[in-house]
Amino acid sequence: MTRFWLVRRNADALFAVTLLAAVAALCVLVPLFWPLDPARGVLTATFRPPMSVVTGELHPLGTDQLGRDLLARLGLGTAISLAIVLLAAAISVTMGTVLGMLAGYFGGWLDIVIMRAVDIQLAIPFILLILLIVAVVGPSIGNLVAVLGITGWAIFARVARARTLEVRELEYVEACRAIGMSDRAIIFRHVLPNIAGPQTVLLTLDLPRLVILEASVGFLGLGVQPPTPTLGNLIGEGRAFILLADWLVLYPGLVIGALVVGCNLLGDWLVRRSDSRTA
Repeated sequence: MTRFWLVRRNADALFAVTLLAAVAALCVLVPLFWPLDPARGVLTATFRPPMSVVTGELHPLGTDQLGRDLLARLGLGTAISLAIVLLAAAISVTMGTVLGMLAGYFGGWLDIVIMRAVDIQLAIPFILLILLIVAVVGPSIGNLVAVLGITGWAIFARVARARTLEVRELEYVEACRAIGMSDRAIIFRHVLPNIAGPQTVLLTLDLPRLVILEASVGFLGLGVQPPTPTLGNLIGEGRAFILLADWLVLYPGLVIGALVVGCNLLGDWLVRRSDSRTA
């Protein structure tokens, strides 16, 4: 209850939670309960503006160039995009945390190899690397998740290593070594809990980057292929008709904006909270 009031007192955090809750409701409730099929088109109902009624069916966000309901497609597309982003984030944070802990705890040649790999990864522009890999392996949901996840681990590894270097020198960690506790037990029982907080904060700040990357790849036609909708390819399909039906681009853009702003505000709030606790 106390944490709820702390969030409520902070306008940025409350606004962030509201935006993210609205997006979550869109991607959960619409695919489950909205009666219109996102893949069914009615050629006599193309480019209908928002709040149009066609043959007794309401289209709150209008229809697209094939007469498909935009609300149904936006709900499904948001769910697919969020699933891709969250799975990719899970791969990035897991891979980066494990490699960062190993580099920071054991040091030596392992630390050198992992940190040089981090430097190489961060030196290559993410979007160019992702486009290159997707163009080679082919566009699909699985490939996109893997590529986004593998190309995002470096920043998590760097933060995990820095925190591990601090934790491994603490007195109680030295005491664990003295009583014969294995390195594996020390890492998972003492090092990992100490870096979980910073990694969670970093994850909230990294999610907007993944949202933009996923949308960019979909916009360029290298992500999930139509007719399966995602936020990126909805905008990519609608850009050719933006002068005729601007709502095809407006609503997916608003969802992307809500995700980016919400995650950034929430991440900033978590950073301020962590700084106030350590001050």
